[in-house]
Amino acid sequence: MPVRSRSATCSLNSARSPTRPPCSSASRPLRRLPPPPAHPKTGKRLQNKGPEPFTVLTINGRITLSRRRYFAKDVGSFTPLDTWIDSAEATISLGAREMACRLNLASRNFDKAAENLQRAAQFSLSGESLRQVVEAEGKSVQKAAATGQIPLDWDYRDCAAHDKGGKETGKTRVYLGSDGVKVPVVTQEEKDARRAKIRAKRRREGKKCRPLPRPRAGADQRYKEFKIVTYYDELQEHRLVSVTRGDHEVAGRLMRRDGGRVGLDKADDKVGLIDGADWIKNQKEKQSLPLDDIGLDFYHLSDYAHKTKRAVYGEEDPKDKAAPGNVWVAGVLHTAKHKGYEALRDELVAWKAILRGRKKRQAAEALIRYVTDRREMIKYPQFLAQGRQIGSGPTESMCKATTLRIKGVGMRWDADNAEAIMALEALEQSGAWQSYWDNRLAQAA
Repeated sequence: MPVRSRSATCSLNSARSPTRPPCSSASRPLRRLPPPPAHPKTGKRLQNKGPEPFTVLTINGRITLSRRRYFAKDVGSFTPLDTWIDSAEATISLGAREMACRLNLASRNFDKAAENLQRAAQFSLSGESLRQVVEAEGKSVQKAAATGQIPLDWDYRDCAAHDKGGKETGKTRVYLGSDGVKVPVVTQEEKDARRAKIRAKRRREGKKCRPLPRPRAGADQRYKEFKIVTYYDELQEHRLVSVTRGDHEVAGRLMRRDGGRVGLDKADDKVGLIDGADWIKNQKEKQSLPLDDIGLDFYHLSDYAHKTKRAVYGEEDPKDKAAPGNVWVAGVLHTAKHKGYEALRDELVAWKAILRGRKKRQAAEALIRYVTDRREMIKYPQFLAQGRQIGSGPTESMCKATTLRIKGVGMRWDADNAEAIMALEALEQSGAWQSYWDNRLAQAA
């Protein structure tokens, strides 16, 4: 059988299939590849070193990407695709990071969150890796909030005002609340003890280990006060919550920033409900917050009155309505709620005059001083007549919600990491969780 040449075969195929392109190398020139890129900083031409794998952990499991690596002397390796990969959060995708943050909020610790992540999403991270991811995301939330990149789906126009009967008045009303919370932090002594323990363990095991990272400075106290700032509407259907480890000046700037976001100055009725701390009143003036009125939270007045009751009458069964102390405190709170400051102070002064004993009179005098210093905020009859709230329950609940994850048994935090975890909870409580992650995904794309 004669052997057919390659050229003959190509000619035959071309004749049989006129639509098929010729197969000779001359008729199919190789496509010229683009020249290697220049380094973005030095401008030096890079040498193509071929493809290199890169793994990414996603919500659907781990995948491997292939990106091209370039090299130049005195510059080193450079992979242009890494710029895009970094915008999508490097080796862990945005979807995986969101799932880690979401499960962390509902877990007792990072190890438990990592275990839940493996069961829920079928991919694994160590507790330490998950901690780093979550804290980094919390700091990204703080940065986004500071630069106005967190979308807010409500403003003052969604905050309907109600009268004392609970009916809408056709006007708008926005509440401002702020309070301080104690956060457990790591002291310098605890940090030193931890590092000494790790070094001793390494010596016992006799293994060569990577040097410990440079230590961060610890706190001088076991607890630090963080500030919570929240704006909300009458029915608490809309909230904007912010947290800071900064001082009252920083909290004041948060009040002004968030007030601008919700359009506080455009609301018909702008009410502050606070615990009576001087720093909050001072920041109202310093930041020029356009509040129409500030009220003393009724819970804090009640709490101080009950503390005075225990100092004067001793411990009594709260269910015993006929006990002298319970009768007295009920009458005092009724006067404050329905008659206002003047009647309240007169009643307290008359009550102090009949007390016997130095400690009892000192306790009564402290309550009178507390009330007198806050006389401009004790306006419960006026607030109730206008349908305003007199309790700062929404603010207190945010203090509890934002610290729930960081106040577990034995937990101690670096202040910035605690603030990052609280920022994630504040994002959730503000109803901006989904819009934040959608915005992050749009930026990465």
